Amino acid sequence: MPRFLTAEWVTWFNAALEGVVLPSPGPDVGLAASDGRFVVAEEVRGTPDGDVRLVLRTAAGALSLEVQPLAADDGGTDADVTIALCYEDAAALSAGTLSPAEALTAGRIRVRGDLSVLAASQDLLAAAREHTRALDAGTTY
Repeated sequence: MPRFLTAEWVTWFNAALEGVVLPSPGPDVGLAASDGRFVVAEEVRGTPDGDVRLVLRTAAGALSLEVQPLAADDGGTDADVTIALCYEDAAALSAGTLSPAEALTAGRIRVRGDLSVLAASQDLLAAAREHTRALDAGTTY
C-alpha cells in the first residue's frame, strides 16, 4: 500500500487517471484556467519524508501529478496557484475529513496566486474522484 505523498502514491494516482478525459473548466474559472491548461502546486511541510511539493498539471482535460522535494532556497514552480499547508492537513483533505473551505476559513492553508485556478482544479479533482477511489482504500498515512 502506498504511503500518501510518496513517489509510489503519485504513480498510483497517475495510473488511476491514465486515459481519463475530464471536463474542461466551466465558464466562470477566470482567464488563467479558461483554456483548461494550468498548474497547481501544493507545498506540504512535515511529511515523514520531509517537505515536498506536489505539482498538478492539467491540459486538454487530463491531469498529471508529480512530487518533488521542497528545498528552502528553491525557486518554486511555474504554478498558477500555490497552496502551502502541513502534512496533517493535507492528509485530512485527502481523506475527506477536512474540506478545502474549512481549511481556508480556519487559516490552516495559505494560498498565493490565481484563486480561479484553485477552483478549477478542485472541480477537476472532484470529477476524477470516481477514478481515484481505489487509491483512497490503499493509501496509508
